[in-house]
Amino acid sequence: MSARSSPYTSGPPPPRKHHVGAGSNPLRRRSDWFESWFQRFLMLILVVGVPLAAGGAGPAAYESTMRTVHAQTAQRHEVTARLTSGVAGDSGAARQPTQVRWTERNGIVMTGTTLVKPGTPEGTTVRIWVYRDGTITGPPATAATAWSNGCFVGGMAAIGMVIGVYAVRAGVGLVLDRRRFAQWDAEWDLVEPRWSARFRR
Repeated sequence: MSARSSPYTSGPPPPRKHHVGAGSNPLRRRSDWFESWFQRFLMLILVVGVPLAAGGAGPAAYESTMRTVHAQTAQRHEVTARLTSGVAGDSGAARQPTQVRWTERNGIVMTGTTLVKPGTPEGTTVRIWVYRDGTITGPPATAATAWSNGCFVGGMAAIGMVIGVYAVRAGVGLVLDRRRFAQWDAEWDLVEPRWSARFRR
C-alpha cells in the first residue's frame, strides 16, 4: 500500500517550510544590512581590541611605575631615628608629628619631624626614610605597586574600549533609526492619500 492510499494519512502531506535568510528578506533595507554587518565589525573590534588595549596599556604602566620604583629606591634610604620628645596619648589623631634625631652613614647627626602614633614615649626608635640631603620622606614605591598599577591601567583600558565600542554602536543605531523614521514618513506621505481615499468612496 502506498503512502498516498494509506488509511493513516488524511489529505496531502504538509508543505515543507522554507526559511528565508536575513540577506534575502524582501523587507530588509540597506540600513538593516549595514547595521548588521557594522555590529559584526564592532564585535570583531571587541574580540581583538580589548586584549590589545589591556596588553598594551598594562605592561606600559607597569614599566613606567618600575622606573619610578628604581629612581626612588636610588634616591632614598632607610635609617633608624630616635624620638627627642614624647607624644601625648590623649589626641584623637591617628598619627602626630614629633622631632626625631638620627646619625647618617658619614657620621653627621640629623634632626627632622616625622609622624608617630600618639602615646609614643621619648627615646623610642623608629624607622624612617630620608633623601640623600637628610630630608624625611615616605617609603619608595615597590614592585607590588607597579604590578597593581599595571593591572589597574590595563583593566581601565579594556573597559574604556568596551564603553567606546558600545557608544559607537548606540550612536550609529540612533542615526540609522532617525533615517528609517524619515524614510517611513516620506513613504507614508505617498501611501496615505491612496489609503484614505478607499474610505471616502
